[in-house]
Amino acid sequence: MSAPWRLTEHAPLRSRNTLGIDAQARWLLEVAQLSALPAALALPELSEQPLLPIGAGSNLLLAGDLDGVALAFTARQVAIVQEDADQVLVRAEAGLDWHMLVLWTLEHGLCGLENLALIPGTVGASPIQNIGAYGVEVGERIDSVEAWDTRASDFCRLSRAECAFGYRDSVFKRQPGRWIITAVTYTLSRTAHLQLDYAGLRAELADMEIADPTAREVAEAVIHIRRRKLPDPALLGNAGSFFKNPIVPASVAERLEAEHPGLPAFNGDAADTRKLSAAWLIEQAGWKGHRQGDAGVSPDHALVLVNHGQASGAQLLALARDIAASVHERFGVDIEPEPRIVGQTW
Repeated sequence: MSAPWRLTEHAPLRSRNTLGIDAQARWLLEVAQLSALPAALALPELSEQPLLPIGAGSNLLLAGDLDGVALAFTARQVAIVQEDADQVLVRAEAGLDWHMLVLWTLEHGLCGLENLALIPGTVGASPIQNIGAYGVEVGERIDSVEAWDTRASDFCRLSRAECAFGYRDSVFKRQPGRWIITAVTYTLSRTAHLQLDYAGLRAELADMEIADPTAREVAEAVIHIRRRKLPDPALLGNAGSFFKNPIVPASVAERLEAEHPGLPAFNGDAADTRKLSAAWLIEQAGWKGHRQGDAGVSPDHALVLVNHGQASGAQLLALARDIAASVHERFGVDIEPEPRIVGQTW
């Protein structure tokens, strides 16, 4: 793209969401130069139109057409911007594929993102729900986030503290529509401080006959696990883990563990809370491998909703609601979706 932006009317979005839902946007705005964003947003065609940044569409459920503007960044530059004896700051533009960033850091001898390998999506999406996997959350590695503040109509930089990260949460998620993330700076290291305690990771490394892993080998183990558990969106439409792991009071977790031996439970963010396995709850409720038309649940992972071909977003949302109601009826626990829902509410 030679121009700083491109505007398309009545744009199909099927190839821009990993669930493969056939929907369209009133307008699609593709921005190649971050500095051109204010001028692009000021285009008369877009005046007063609701705006939805879409990234790779890997955390998006289109339950209807988007009567507004889908914003996609094609700016994908990445560079080391500061370095001392060990700490390294890496700045990446919002349009860069997340997994490509992880591989880039490993190729440059940098550690910190290896547990987050193969997560679908873009750099710009990574802070919004504080993506996490295998014992690491991206908020732990973020130095700052650059964004366009739609309230102030100006660019700004938010520190890690100002991002207010929580479990699958951030200020960006709590204030939808205010922030358009343009770039993220990560704090990484040339010395490995590996996180290996998440269930299955050490076992995978042992199967690989690796006793003292490097960051790159940890990433390889994570990739192996994810490829076994999660279907490739290019072959079977999905948005990865569809439900968050519910966080409940410790007393509730203890009661459920007594009633249901084998229920996986982990320490929550607060001392008096526990995090339960949504996948276990859904599987025990009988949904793994279930199918309603082309909307279904993966036979390999109960957390993953899949599109077998022509499922609409409304059909997938209806299935998700049925699953959540079933889990609540059996266990008294509420589960909530991770993807952003467009066109309907949860």
